[in-house]
Amino acid sequence: MRPTLEDDITTELRVLESHLDGMLSRVQHNSLTLKRLQSFEMRLLAMNTLAEMIEFILAETKILFGLDVVNLWLVDPKNEIAAYLDSDHYDYRRREGLLLLNQEAPLHTGFIGSKQPVLGSYRDHDCERFFPAAQPKKPASVVIAPLVRRDKYLGSLNLGSYRTDRFVQGMATDFIEHIASVISICLENNLNVETIRRTSLIDPLTGVNNRRFLEQRIEEELDRSQRTRDPLSCLFMDIDYFKRINDGYGHQAGDHVLAAVATVIKKQLRNNDVLARYGGEEFVALLSQSDNKHTVEIAERIRGSIADLRITFAEQTIPVTISLGAATYQPAFALKKPVAEIALQLIQTADAALYEAKRNGRNRVENGGLVLRMDAA
Repeated sequence: MRPTLEDDITTELRVLESHLDGMLSRVQHNSLTLKRLQSFEMRLLAMNTLAEMIEFILAETKILFGLDVVNLWLVDPKNEIAAYLDSDHYDYRRREGLLLLNQEAPLHTGFIGSKQPVLGSYRDHDCERFFPAAQPKKPASVVIAPLVRRDKYLGSLNLGSYRTDRFVQGMATDFIEHIASVISICLENNLNVETIRRTSLIDPLTGVNNRRFLEQRIEEELDRSQRTRDPLSCLFMDIDYFKRINDGYGHQAGDHVLAAVATVIKKQLRNNDVLARYGGEEFVALLSQSDNKHTVEIAERIRGSIADLRITFAEQTIPVTISLGAATYQPAFALKKPVAEIALQLIQTADAALYEAKRNGRNRVENGGLVLRMDAA
């Protein structure tokens, strides 16, 4: 039986309806994707620190795109990003998917000077540098998007899927380029904010933190100490007979001694410890997760290292020693008091111990012990 005109119209209507359903489905999918993208951007723009931003990118990009692998490369030739992350206690060295590069060269090689994303099937020769072998499984298809700002590589966002058809050559990259552009802008802004913050909190002579930074940081460290129940120790340090150095060798020599001593102290501390120039020739260090016994051992290492130091300035060798006072806050054995009050007593106890070291002959360590003990109530 031959189809009638009515049958032909019905068939065409069904085909048209199917096409319309498909178009509506794609519109709904694109609308949902756009909303998720807008949410991603707004949350990214709201990040307060570089560490927060990096963690957000690594975690949320995988969710946004439904990906199996997300890597973030950042160019850090002066180790500034590393310093910012260390100051926020972000363990970037062990964060899977994050790599700090000491030069732009790998990106110039990978993108062959182009500022456009590269996408398609995973090929060892082109892609293995962007996807470390330590990851559980190689992706089947990838997109590698350069992070560029003011015609300069800031890094790259490397996305991978175990599906071979997820990223194919010829696919539009507008969406990826938009994300990369937003990340680049946020990255540049965060780096600028971190630089301003760091500059305002750094002693320009010695390169270590200043007193303002210490006063902000000590309460944060005490809050963390109370949450984790880990000890927080303080070292108060003072260069012996510093006035004699200034008077005998000149103030430029004194500045040279301050910078050299700060460098030696810093080498004896961990990356997550805080060192600040407190004023004049005084330094204060905060040692997280360090009990009183361990803190005194560190203090002795610092004292010995500086006593062994041979500082030369204008063809003159300047002998230097340092006196140190130690004190420790241990939440498990301490009274519950406001953080500001604990901070004051911790520094005062270490300072009093330093005074004892000076009174007992200098070039020595005195231990102030635990502060705010329960049995002191």
